[in-house]
Amino acid sequence: MELHEFLEKESIRELRYRYSACIDGQDYDQLATLFAEDAVCEFGREFGGDWVGRETIAANYRQVMATYGGPFEVIHLVTNPLITLTGTDTARGRWYLLDLLHRQQPGTPAVTAGGETNPLLYTAIYEDDYRKVEGRWLFSRIRIHLLWPQRTLTGPLQRVP
Repeated sequence: MELHEFLEKESIRELRYRYSACIDGQDYDQLATLFAEDAVCEFGREFGGDWVGRETIAANYRQVMATYGGPFEVIHLVTNPLITLTGTDTARGRWYLLDLLHRQQPGTPAVTAGGETNPLLYTAIYEDDYRKVEGRWLFSRIRIHLLWPQRTLTGPLQRVP
């Protein structure tokens, strides 16, 4: 791997880490800056379907995450990045997600399958498309495939070249 490729991939890793930090800390204004203007989040029916556009994405995160309580009630751990540069200003990535819930709130979505003895809320796989805009990597598309406790992954994943 050449240094330039390594640095581009490192910038994309930083983007994904910032995404998790913004969601967990409920900083939705900063979160919006991580998306291209025409970005799409493909989150399935359980999260209201596709979210289209930077402002809609931030507003929907604000609404969904409010049901889980305050900042850092949910922690998004992203691991095993597989990032491929597909052009000079495009890339694709895949990440594993572990969502941990720090406080059970019966009667809300903030309840895990094991209650207090199991903080694991979700396991999932993110499939991302990235686009470099004015020198910055941004999300252009995020797809999430839940694996546990319910499974939404029904077929093969998009191939990361």
